[in-house]
Amino acid sequence: MTEPRLWAIVGATGTGKSDLAISLAEDLRTRGNPAEIVNADAMQLYRGMDVGTAKVPLAERRGIPHHLFDVLDVDEDAAVAWYQPRARAAVEDIHRRGGDAILVGGSGLYVSSVVYDFRFPPRDPELRERLERELDAHGSAELLERLRSLDPEAAARVDPRNPRRVLRALEVLEQGSATHGAALPEQPVLWNPRTRLIGLHIERAALVERLDARVERMWAGGLLDEVTQLRARGLERGGTAPRAIGYAQALAQLDGGLTQSEAVAQTQALTRRYARRQVSWFKRYPDLEWWDAPAEAAALLHD
Repeated sequence: MTEPRLWAIVGATGTGKSDLAISLAEDLRTRGNPAEIVNADAMQLYRGMDVGTAKVPLAERRGIPHHLFDVLDVDEDAAVAWYQPRARAAVEDIHRRGGDAILVGGSGLYVSSVVYDFRFPPRDPELRERLERELDAHGSAELLERLRSLDPEAAARVDPRNPRRVLRALEVLEQGSATHGAALPEQPVLWNPRTRLIGLHIERAALVERLDARVERMWAGGLLDEVTQLRARGLERGGTAPRAIGYAQALAQLDGGLTQSEAVAQTQALTRRYARRQVSWFKRYPDLEWWDAPAEAAALLHD
């Protein structure tokens, strides 16, 4: 009997990854393979963050089990070190049931943590608490400058607008470890040797048009109502969810800091920038097969 496979369907936002994953799972199931899907999108971990993340509704999942969707409340922090063991456990459970596992998403570090032999340095709560006090007292700029002096390469990779990443890098350094930063291992080794990596690609101009239209549909489809409901559930108490592209802009609009046209335009610009970063990340995967979406991707179902 052939050992079950791990598929990873990755690429920029808006390229049709979720649709392909469901179609692939459905096709495998017609062949007697009880394939299931595992989420690798950091924002789709959150309950209630549906419109702004383009989460596939339950009714449209064609009866295929989906794992690690809607597992966090919006006031909880998503962390890749938390995610990795849970995602791998989901993959192993699917394999024990005899099915292929299909990992789908565009959060590069989350995908890498499952696909590759990717290990995280330990956490030190006391050290973290001290660094958080320093952040409150001196601000993120001073801590970022300290990181630059200790590890310029890590500082260049860390998003300076994300103080949690700066704190984590300093926490790792002060424990005497090299920072994993936000990069692949030097020579990535597959966690599961029966892994097939599929990257979906859309020509840049067409993708920009598609992404801009999707942002407009988010507002037309009730994003403001969704954010209003999430705010009542503690959205702004979280360290991760309220910074999500689209959600931060919707919050600013609700508070009167942005007009709707400004919120939409800002979200479109940030989404385009994020898509570029995603493509750059996945281009470094040595075993990735790029497929033009959606035309060539359909051939995957007959391979």
